[in-house]
Amino acid sequence: MSTQTKGWQGTVLKLMGGADVRLTVLHTDDVTPHYRRVRMNAGGLFVRKAYHPTMWLRCWFPTDDGSSTLHHRAYTVVDPDPEADEFTVEFALHAGAASDWARRARPGDTLDATFQGSKYAVPDPLPAGYLIAGDSASVPAIRSLLGALPDTLPVTLWLETVHESDHDLPIAATPATTVHRIPRRDGGAALVEAVQAGVFDAPDHAAWIACDTVTTRALGSIFKSRYGVARGALKAQGYWIA
Repeated sequence: MSTQTKGWQGTVLKLMGGADVRLTVLHTDDVTPHYRRVRMNAGGLFVRKAYHPTMWLRCWFPTDDGSSTLHHRAYTVVDPDPEADEFTVEFALHAGAASDWARRARPGDTLDATFQGSKYAVPDPLPAGYLIAGDSASVPAIRSLLGALPDTLPVTLWLETVHESDHDLPIAATPATTVHRIPRRDGGAALVEAVQAGVFDAPDHAAWIACDTVTTRALGSIFKSRYGVARGALKAQGYWIA
């Protein structure tokens, strides 16, 4: 058993009202060679917190680098079943402590997590449509968001891919969703170019972005200045540092 702790980050989250839970692996599913789903018992999470679209947890992973503290990363709550107290975490596999843990995960394994600060609501009244941009790391949140939208609401989705198998990732596109898959190039430049090339007048739309930090900032600027999306209708979060 790991003797690593959550360190000062865990202490701060606790002081800010973070809710700690212990997750237990129920089963795993390899969607592609680079993408794994891990079904979890939620450890009572849904008794304490109501589910909302794009809800996420900060998960704590052991490392073998000699550090005294656990590595932490945020993951979206996917396919929740509050009555059964279960949900799924989806891992885009690469190098790092989180992916290493996911590759080794077996039924009965446990993982500590903290819920703090996660909130997002689909606008009410609904916008005329949605603009969404993301990559394999944000596919779980994109699925969660699309699942909360009416099937008839127009959605334009730009999805950056790295592996050919990323085309097989489940995004749960609605009948009114137009999906553009963009192979990653030059640190996200291809995705930015694709969004610029597709400009249309969308001041009555909402937008949601989650890519690497640099690309996220660039796309946020384009959605506001070129598409006309209002600042208050834009949700942008850098999921990782390129």
